[in-house]
Amino acid sequence: MSERVSFRTIRDEMARRIAERRWLPGALIPGEEALAREFGAARATVNRALQELARAGLIERRRRAGTRVARHPVREARFVIPLVRQEIERQGKSYQYQLLSRHETTAPDIVRARLGLDEKARLLHVRSLHLADRSPYQFEDRWISLDTVPAVRDVDFSTVSPNEWLVEHEPFTDAEFTFFAAAASAEEAAVLGLQEGTPVFVGERITRLRNKSITLARLVHPPSHRMVTQL
Repeated sequence: MSERVSFRTIRDEMARRIAERRWLPGALIPGEEALAREFGAARATVNRALQELARAGLIERRRRAGTRVARHPVREARFVIPLVRQEIERQGKSYQYQLLSRHETTAPDIVRARLGLDEKARLLHVRSLHLADRSPYQFEDRWISLDTVPAVRDVDFSTVSPNEWLVEHEPFTDAEFTFFAAAASAEEAAVLGLQEGTPVFVGERITRLRNKSITLARLVHPPSHRMVTQL
């Protein structure tokens, strides 16, 4: 066996297969011996690559059960994208969801710049509302890269939110989170049942799979919203 192939090369190739969904979430991947033969490397080199992917949250390794692609891959920091449905139900409230709009388009300059996309990039723009006991809880204004997530073209989001679908189907390796207070725009105020200019709590989230942007979401809550994190 050749030692010319580094563990980084093997790691990056396996991460690419996960990103391109050649290896689907929950799928059993080849064992160390098979991978060593494929890459022409020692088992120790393959093992190190697998350790890196496990620490990044892309795979799950269990003795005697083999190695599988993680169903909900997360980073080593173990930040899990929250499901709005679960947030609401943990408060003892009933969850409702409304799709407001869904269309394929090019993105505004500011969105393309933040996602690192060129002017020809096509995105899916989805606006939706999450409700708790029928009261507005979160306005979700989301852009999804169709180059990175082509399968999203076939999802109408009338019964499942982009939040839930992406958590279930799209792994991510990098994320950027921003939280701040802002004055509600006319659109945000209308959706949330507020006066324009009312202070609102905003969370913005960008996720990427290695060097490919997945989504930019602007999540707007009424001023009564409280964010609680459990570690």
